[in-house]
Amino acid sequence: MSANERIKWFHKKVSSNHYPNSFRIAEKFGISRTQAARDVIFLRDKLKAPILYDKSKKGYYYTHKYKLPNSINISNNDDYISEISSILEMKSDKKIDSSIQIQIPYTATIEIEDKLAILELKDFIKEKIGKNKYACEIKSIELFLCVILTLNTNIRIIEPMWLREKLISLAQKAINNNSDK
Repeated sequence: MSANERIKWFHKKVSSNHYPNSFRIAEKFGISRTQAARDVIFLRDKLKAPILYDKSKKGYYYTHKYKLPNSINISNNDDYISEISSILEMKSDKKIDSSIQIQIPYTATIEIEDKLAILELKDFIKEKIGKNKYACEIKSIELFLCVILTLNTNIRIIEPMWLREKLISLAQKAINNNSDK
């Protein structure tokens, strides 16, 4: 599921007073709680949703009625924040009626020992979080998995599980397509 779909689902739940939280997003879409929290932050800070957390209900609610913007596709580039700002400014001037569909980067934790492979993954690795464990930010899942598949070393995706399963599925498909029958 894309970030856009997750945000739409979350908005629907908040709008109908179900008090969803980042744990529910993570559980529903098979993403990390960190990524789910980023979705909520994006909704609050970038899309200017009037959202607050209710400790007693352990979930989010809108302080007043809120409508998501309609739809604009923004490619995955590092400068999407300025694009969003300009769109929101135009919307406030009533020049356009827009909505934003954007790929919020996914997060993953990987385990890797090979120093050369770490260099190959430098564009994805954001920080070292333990012995041979690294936090990655992934804007293109396909590119990330392709790089992992082409490296001649042991790499283990620790989380999220759905990303590991996707890698296994792709590898199995490649094996099946290239084995003698």
